[in-house]
Amino acid sequence: LPRRVLHPKRKTIGLRVPEHAVVSALLAELDGPMLSSTLILPGEDLPLTDADEIRDRLGKQVDLVIEAGYCGPEATTVIDLTSGSPELVRAGRGSLEPFGL
Repeated sequence: LPRRVLHPKRKTIGLRVPEHAVVSALLAELDGPMLSSTLILPGEDLPLTDADEIRDRLGKQVDLVIEAGYCGPEATTVIDLTSGSPELVRAGRGSLEPFGL
């Protein structure tokens, strides 16, 4: 079977540790991981963050949109753990303290 490549440059996955109460409650109820993605539509530079706009623009292409309040436009911090020591890829939301950065 052909190997599916999700990103042309990366062969790794990322883990997000949420601080949002609704997301934390969903994860606790599901008792397992949840897949999420930043919603940047083709031709757009910024992600969609407003639930009403997401519903208006995507219509029936998604099964569910949960309105959980405004989370802000700041991207999350990205830390690469593949080389044995933490390396900051992108500074943003999230503490660097646990990684000694």
